[in-house]
Amino acid sequence: MYRVLLADDEQLDLEGLRQFVPWEQLKMEVAAAVNSGFTALEVLGREPIDILVTDIKMPNMSGLELARKALERWPKLKIVFVSGHADFQYAKQAIAMNACSYVLKPVDDDEMMQALRTVRDHLCEERLRTDLERTFKQAEPYVKNELMSQWLKGTVEAKSALPLIEQVGLDRIPFPAVVAVFEFDDLAWNLNPYPEEEREDVFSKWFNSLLGKIGSRGIEYCCTIADHRIAVFLGEPDAVPVLEAIIAEAKQDTGLSVTAGLGEAASGMDDIRRSYLQAVEALTYKMFYGKGRLIGPADRKQDIVREAKELDDILQSLFSSMAQYELVILDDSIEDLFVLAKSFKTKLSIYHFVLHTIAELDHYLHSFNENFYKLTGLEFQNMELLFYFETAHDMQSWLRRKVFEISEQLHRKKIKKNRRLIEEIQRHVADHLDKNITLRDAANIFSFAPNYLGHLFKEETGINFSDYVIAQRLEKAKKLLQDPKIKVYEVAEQVGYKTLPYFSRHFKEVTGMTPGDYRKQC
Repeated sequence: MYRVLLADDEQLDLEGLRQFVPWEQLKMEVAAAVNSGFTALEVLGREPIDILVTDIKMPNMSGLELARKALERWPKLKIVFVSGHADFQYAKQAIAMNACSYVLKPVDDDEMMQALRTVRDHLCEERLRTDLERTFKQAEPYVKNELMSQWLKGTVEAKSALPLIEQVGLDRIPFPAVVAVFEFDDLAWNLNPYPEEEREDVFSKWFNSLLGKIGSRGIEYCCTIADHRIAVFLGEPDAVPVLEAIIAEAKQDTGLSVTAGLGEAASGMDDIRRSYLQAVEALTYKMFYGKGRLIGPADRKQDIVREAKELDDILQSLFSSMAQYELVILDDSIEDLFVLAKSFKTKLSIYHFVLHTIAELDHYLHSFNENFYKLTGLEFQNMELLFYFETAHDMQSWLRRKVFEISEQLHRKKIKKNRRLIEEIQRHVADHLDKNITLRDAANIFSFAPNYLGHLFKEETGINFSDYVIAQRLEKAKKLLQDPKIKVYEVAEQVGYKTLPYFSRHFKEVTGMTPGDYRKQC
């Protein structure tokens, strides 16, 4: 409800406005009705008022003077002037003060209602605009974070999103600028000692601590990205000492090591993604340079880049073959992995290499809610056993056994899961044989792509979905035909055939006899 203050030195006019205007219908209420400008100012100073309806000609303080003083203190106040004078000078002064309306006495009800509706509409528009501005202000950090994240990932082009970029201040990035990406080292292992229900809160505490260290360095442009990472934009000259200080402070505050990858300087907005991709790539060199440090463009050596790419390809092959239960490819991938591992000079390097592989494996398993330690029955603390193996071959044999165990468990779970799905589909088919049943309909019901569901169904049953439905229709038809009380056309309807000739022809193609002949031999 909008609050209205009425001011008129004529008591009858004042009471008329109070009593005969349908204020509630206009979504308004009369907060006070006064007969002088001085009293009106007292009310305005005491309580919130949205609309002032005032007579222009009042003794001691005119309505124009009241409005002028009120607008100086409450500029958003809406004014409706009421006057018995059609004098142009009054109207001119009222217009100069942005009065919403000017109504002549004697007041016409329709004219006053229209004036008040106009004021109400203006107030509603202003309130909506204010609410939208407040909402955007509250959402701005999230909008900024999402926009930066999408920009770095390449799903948003800087030019197409320029208005929004300017609105959240990203156009003020000081170029030349670099992108750095932070990540916690050994995150899954560090979280493993905590009960599962506490891990999210523990990680949030660490993550917010790192964000706080970044903010304390005056870095205005940062966003969270996938895989629990934080990307920051900062001016090139100050980048290295600032980033190294953040890494050191994060370690001191959380007890965890943090690694940052740094890209080359970007010359402008269209170049920022290149710097980001280089920063992400730099993090993959952690295996070779060590963790808890800054890895930048100067560390990008050809042999390191080649080995990092080779390791990534091997791990992707290992993960894929493990998930798909392709044991020959899985064995080859482990062999390739240790060919690369044997290029390291010391046992400690190979030990860290295998730990890195296990961390990547655990991270991959988390993507579909699995866990290396649960699947293998190991504890994080047991990983030191790797260091007691005498040779790289011993480590390779141990890792092969564990990865094969995981692949076997995933395969059994998949078979069990697929079997339950197929059984549900078969029950659905059995319950709806009188209806039209298509693979697309079944896919929609069970939320799968038709091609994938068709492949899965044939893999589990050895028969195409459409052939299975036909077989089930005819099996049910055979049972129904054994009951002489059910007409043949009724049998056809109950198993989903719309016409008797089509049912008869189809039945004969499969069984070698017509439905009538089949019934005779029952």
